[in-house]
Amino acid sequence: MNAIRPWRTIERRKCRQIMVGSVPVGGDAPITVQTMTNTPTEDVAATIDQIRRCEDAGADIIRVSCPTEESTANFDQITKASNIPVVADIHFHYKRALEAADKGAACLRINPGNIGSSERVAEVVRAAKANGCAIRIGVNAGSLEKDLLEKYGEPCPEALVESALDHIKLLQDHDFHEYKVAVKASDVFLAVAAYQGLADAVDCPLHLGITEAGGLIGGTVKSSIGIGNLLWAGIGDTIRVSLSAEPEQEVRVGFEILKSLGLRTRGVRVVSCPSCARQGFDVIRTVQTLEERLQHIKVPLSLSVLGCVVNGPGEARETDIGITGGGNGKHMVYLSGVTDHHVQSGDMLDHIVNLVEAKAAEIEADMIDAGKATETAG
Repeated sequence: MNAIRPWRTIERRKCRQIMVGSVPVGGDAPITVQTMTNTPTEDVAATIDQIRRCEDAGADIIRVSCPTEESTANFDQITKASNIPVVADIHFHYKRALEAADKGAACLRINPGNIGSSERVAEVVRAAKANGCAIRIGVNAGSLEKDLLEKYGEPCPEALVESALDHIKLLQDHDFHEYKVAVKASDVFLAVAAYQGLADAVDCPLHLGITEAGGLIGGTVKSSIGIGNLLWAGIGDTIRVSLSAEPEQEVRVGFEILKSLGLRTRGVRVVSCPSCARQGFDVIRTVQTLEERLQHIKVPLSLSVLGCVVNGPGEARETDIGITGGGNGKHMVYLSGVTDHHVQSGDMLDHIVNLVEAKAAEIEADMIDAGKATETAG
């Protein structure tokens, strides 16, 4: 589609690829979506339960904080139970990194400057190499090194990039190259500028995020502006939307950002109007209900929900399934962009859900058949 419509083309920044467990990050791999658990890691059952919900929402990678010895005591139970790679979040104590690496972490999120001496960094690198762990260098405007703050006077793009380069050198000095880097800030301008500077300076994958972005609405807006700006410029290989909300919500917002840019296709893409006095049914409540009831759909398809015939038919032509409001509680249903049949208001929600589920099953079957055909041809 982008070849037909060149104004939709995004040229991704070229970088080398690393593996986070079984998931490739960087190179020509799909941009992955991450989130982070917020349960006490010591509560293994609760943490695994939350990981399951994030997996269902589509998370590619999950991060789990390991601040204490108790948090890593049963960490292997978490990594074994998870169906997606687990990143161990380490801040100060290098032994937590060693323990997490030995217990199945696919990646260690560290700030090498906080780990301590070169000898301790070397120990972490040895553990990462021995266990096949990647490392994410996490630079944050809120925890910049004192010398950089004194040098620059305040957190600025140059300070974040310099911090990242210093930390990269610590790993490279120990011949470790399986790393990705983040330079996060809660200020959108600062974060975007820092990532732009870093993208020009290094060839490693970049982990995008606007840190401490806020609640579900405010944080989604800030993250969409910042992460979306960078992705549109081709920068970014994995993303985490940081929200004061449940981690499943972070995953959903992350996918919506990628879907909006045509970088990933998963689940139902809803096209809907804001509604007005012309609407033939309650568009707002209908969309809310459909989004909730269709969360289980994983294959990509599109659904248009328009309240009237002003823009309804035009939008429906571009979607797999469409509904346009009509008079007297009688609404037009479109299949593959073509008018097909009418449905009454009372039956509409169940009817649309059934149509979407049937279309999803059809698409999934086609994908399986295509995969079998590829295997046969190979």
